[in-house]
Amino acid sequence: MLRLRRLRTRILMSFTVLIVSIQGIGFALVNHAGVGNAREQIEAELIAAEKIFARLLELKREQLLQSAGLLAADQALREAAAARDATAAEAALRSHAARAGTDAALLVGADQRIVADAADPRRRGRAFAPGGLIDAARETGRATSAVPFDERAYQFVAVPLAAPRPGGWVVLGFEFDDALAAELRQLTELHVSFFGVRDGGLPVELASTLAGTRRVELGAALSDRALQPQARMSLRLGGTEYETRVLAVGGSDGARVFAVLQRSLDEVLAEFDRLRVFLLLLGAASVAVAVAASYVIARTITQPLSELTRSAARMQQGDYHAPIAIARDDEIGVLAKSLNHMREGIASRERQVLRLAYEDALTGLPNRARLVERIELALRHAAQRGQIAAVMLLDLDRFKGINDTLGHAAGDEVLRRVAERLRGVLRDGGTVARLGGDEFAIVLTAADADEVRAVARAIVNALRAPIEFEGQPIDVAASIGIALYPEDGIDAGTLMRRADIVMYVAKRSTASFAFYDARYEVAQRQHLSLLGELRRAVESAELRAYYQPKIELASGRVGGVEALVRWRHPTRGLVPPGEFMPYAEQTGFVRVITRWMLAVTLRQCGRWAADGMPLQVAVNISARDLMSRDLPQLVGDLLHNHRVPPELVCLEITESSFMEDPEHALATLRALHGLGVRLAIDDFGTGFSSLALLKSTPVDTLKIDRSFVRDLHNDRDDAAIVSAILAIAGVNAAMIFFGLLMESMNPDRDRVNWTPFWFGCVAGIVPWVIIGYQFLGADSRSPDGAPGFVYGIVISLFVLFNSFAVNMALQYRRIGPWRDYLFGERGYIVLSLVAKSALAWQVFANTLI
Repeated sequence: MLRLRRLRTRILMSFTVLIVSIQGIGFALVNHAGVGNAREQIEAELIAAEKIFARLLELKREQLLQSAGLLAADQALREAAAARDATAAEAALRSHAARAGTDAALLVGADQRIVADAADPRRRGRAFAPGGLIDAARETGRATSAVPFDERAYQFVAVPLAAPRPGGWVVLGFEFDDALAAELRQLTELHVSFFGVRDGGLPVELASTLAGTRRVELGAALSDRALQPQARMSLRLGGTEYETRVLAVGGSDGARVFAVLQRSLDEVLAEFDRLRVFLLLLGAASVAVAVAASYVIARTITQPLSELTRSAARMQQGDYHAPIAIARDDEIGVLAKSLNHMREGIASRERQVLRLAYEDALTGLPNRARLVERIELALRHAAQRGQIAAVMLLDLDRFKGINDTLGHAAGDEVLRRVAERLRGVLRDGGTVARLGGDEFAIVLTAADADEVRAVARAIVNALRAPIEFEGQPIDVAASIGIALYPEDGIDAGTLMRRADIVMYVAKRSTASFAFYDARYEVAQRQHLSLLGELRRAVESAELRAYYQPKIELASGRVGGVEALVRWRHPTRGLVPPGEFMPYAEQTGFVRVITRWMLAVTLRQCGRWAADGMPLQVAVNISARDLMSRDLPQLVGDLLHNHRVPPELVCLEITESSFMEDPEHALATLRALHGLGVRLAIDDFGTGFSSLALLKSTPVDTLKIDRSFVRDLHNDRDDAAIVSAILAIAGVNAAMIFFGLLMESMNPDRDRVNWTPFWFGCVAGIVPWVIIGYQFLGADSRSPDGAPGFVYGIVISLFVLFNSFAVNMALQYRRIGPWRDYLFGERGYIVLSLVAKSALAWQVFANTLI
């Protein structure tokens, strides 16, 4: 009987809902029409008020501009500005502000700092926060803007001061306060409120005609909403609904001050209340009739529905096997058949979901959830049998290239074939799972680590054969990280994490597989910590710029320097660049380091030039810097600010910088070259850039990698490659070699525009200095290059002698605090001494030769 009453109640509620819905639709239509008319009326009022509001503000702005123009021509203010008499200027500003009825009157200097303030003299010397107003006034001669200022909001105008030495600006403004809001309410009969926007994007109330709690509620209602120009919304304040419209004061682009116009909807809808009461009474009567009729109908259909209820209860308990036994041709019978189909569908989908929860759809391998269970099972078996267990994580190399080149269909086929080969290797035991993407996992038990190593080799060998896809052979390789139980961990999470760490170690070392070592995890934690401290290093001035001298062998002059960044950590000491620059490249923080280096080195280059030492400074920029659109603008601003001749700056890039986006990289290089700076390609020959791209690149110098010249006298292939590069680059690029080049290695060098440099050296104690040798000029007299070799030995002995002397002096603190002076930003003293010494030794070497 309880179930019968429940069914009857459901039928009763169905009819009731039907009648309520019909009545509700009718009520909603009538109410919508009334509310729509009211809203249209309010919308018309808001539009008219917006026009009045805009016109009033425009008149006030024009009055401000006229007043500001008169004030800018005021003789007393001009004389005070010329004499830098802030007190007199403020007196003139106050006098004019009182006559013009303005709330703010300021005199702002050319540096955008407040010279005089009629309202608050304490603001003298402070930066004028609305700096964009002055910038706009410089472009157009005058400017207006509504902006927050000193915890308030003003409508400002700015005009140039007509002084003997122009450069100052007269700024007048009126405040968006309660008085202005009240004036607008009298004109529009609407409530007016003003809001400003903080830097975080949240609004702050400035003035309002609302009183009491409604004013507070308005601020709370808008605190969680971003103010947008022309935004419309309905707000309930103090029990009254208001139609609200948001206007941007001073333009919608980047607006910082907004006006909120409001009209009460309840006042307009008061005349519709009687109609609403009538509709509600009609609806109540209809519901009563529906309840009586539905009760009678429900009694005739409760019996078959009771059977359906029992069948549904069985399915709820998980019994999907027993069919619903109702043989009827009416709607109840159709419902019973539908429930039978639903029962069968639910059973099928439940089996499918159970399979997908533990199986990878692409390869049919167990997924991560099933793998964790298998690992825990393997750990229990290994503990019971006195064996070890191994967790291997396998990541395919260059899989992204397969997807990008041949398509995802090829990638899916590779994953399926790899899964088959892994199953074949572990046919006798163990579990192969796919974790996602191109990452697989293997778990097995073994007698010792040698057995695990044998399985790893078998996996590597199984993947060695290419995979055929539509006639295209695809080479597949993998990096495998191995963690052992119980040596490396005793639970599934620890073993998988440590196998993942060592997998990336194997990938970086190009080894096929590697076993976990605690040093790898310590190194990873140190690198993560180092990355977190790198930002602080820039802010705390822990980075240092050192300069590696480049000395011309022919003249002995210092031809330039190369700027190198070094990090002196407060606790770790000197951190090698190889420990933080690769991670800075990966995270994009290298852009911050590059901008710091450019600012420091160009400032120093300007100092050298001003002191009569015009040295060319070379700065390395990364691929991420080359993709930055504002790099040319940054370099141009630094050249201008530090008065650096463009030809004294050389920006060095690597070939790999072109690979990501050659078109954008080339456009950036052309923009930099247009500034007049020199461009060089570093480690040339180690990348894969095309010669056509090289020909169109506006570079001035190619620095050929040392791998091409190290064995140039023994390797004919290297000699042929270098000769070809020289022939191509000889049109417009200078050449710098890393290594020692004899005369016999380059019979055609006279046709090429060389730039022979010897890189200065202070070995062992100053980490930014590198020993470099350079090929000899035309002074070598012997065809076999023997005199040139003697010349190089003499120069090298001189370098090593000076290196030892400086090294010992630094170690025994004989230089003391002068070390940073000699090898820091003002290191040109050392460069000058090295240049003169090198010239003397060159003369001595020529005498010996």
